[in-house]
Amino acid sequence: MQIEFISALPEGAYAIAIPLQKGVVINKGLAESEAFSGMGLDSAQLVAVCAAEKFDGDAGSLAQLYVTRDGRTYRLLLLGTGSGSVADCEKAGAALAARLLTCEGHALLDVRTTRLDDNAICHILAGASLRAWRFDKYRTTIPERQKARLETISVLGAPASIAHPWAETAAVLEGVALTRSLVTEPSNVIYPESFVERAQALKALGVELTVLTRDDMSKLGMGALLGVAQGSVRPPRLLVMRWDGTKGAQAKPVALVGKGVTFDTGGISLKAPTGMEDMKYDMAGAGAVIGTIKALAGRKAKAHVVGVCGLVENMPDGNAQRPGDVVTSMSGKTVEVINTDAEGRLVLCDAMTWVQRTYQPEIMVDLATLTGAMVVSLGHEYAGIFSNDDGLAAQLIEAGARAGDPLWRMPLGAAY
Repeated sequence: MQIEFISALPEGAYAIAIPLQKGVVINKGLAESEAFSGMGLDSAQLVAVCAAEKFDGDAGSLAQLYVTRDGRTYRLLLLGTGSGSVADCEKAGAALAARLLTCEGHALLDVRTTRLDDNAICHILAGASLRAWRFDKYRTTIPERQKARLETISVLGAPASIAHPWAETAAVLEGVALTRSLVTEPSNVIYPESFVERAQALKALGVELTVLTRDDMSKLGMGALLGVAQGSVRPPRLLVMRWDGTKGAQAKPVALVGKGVTFDTGGISLKAPTGMEDMKYDMAGAGAVIGTIKALAGRKAKAHVVGVCGLVENMPDGNAQRPGDVVTSMSGKTVEVINTDAEGRLVLCDAMTWVQRTYQPEIMVDLATLTGAMVVSLGHEYAGIFSNDDGLAAQLIEAGARAGDPLWRMPLGAAY
């Protein structure tokens, strides 16, 4: 979806959205404000519509009416932004996109009346962009009324200073879109080799790529990762993406390590068939890492970050590892495999050892769909975090709260 910032009303057909915070007073002054000019509305009409729609500016609430301006009829939406917080603004943007996605090609977000700041506008647009994302690539038939139509949101009245914060926000949204696309693709399309192919586009943003093959990893002694991969005809890969926006000033990078099991059958310890199609999502940790690297490079972030994805497919063929097998990891530690569906830790341990030895990072964070038990513990509202560093854990939890993706710290004491 295209986002543009304009200084005058656009031509042609579009829907109009006017954001209003919670507790907004619907009166003559509002009806005669700049955003409503030329619509011929009076305060009584606005009060009646808001009462009928029970609209009071709550985040994500909408009140709809049709108005005439310059001889053309427009859909007008009053858009509740709640307190104006990050979460409320994103909720408002999502509600706007959900309402218009299949019925309007162009939306005008008119912020002249409310004078939202750069941050609030960016988060409304972020919420709209995230909600409007669709993956229709493999749909051969879509009912006409379900087709996505919303292509452009024009913002009228934003301050000129919004250019930089929006460019940074847009880079994050592009990273999210990449992650979503990779995770949503089926496993016959995204597997270790094709995942690496998708990463090649990052070179244009200045990201350095290194790829380790099965032979490379074998020479390094990555017996744990290779043990998981040995039952698949898809060869494994270790994908390394390095972004240094500090131009060498920061010697030691932050390391992000992602579990990239592009499909997880469970191996010989086969999963139950119900829901197994969802195991294409077992590379979501790696998907999050590549999306983060794209976002950092797109923002030209002044950070030195290495993203590593351990990419394998866990299959149960005649060469697959068996329960009871013993593998030797790159660190030299031997591991007895009791359940081949506990493959994620085997992939991650070798990837993490390689990062430690190659870059000596002071901070290393791994991201993984490691166990469904986390959903049992926390549901879908929080992601679990385990950490041996209280300061780093606090930083990650704070960042999650700011971004609207909350984390809950799990215990990592000696008893565990």
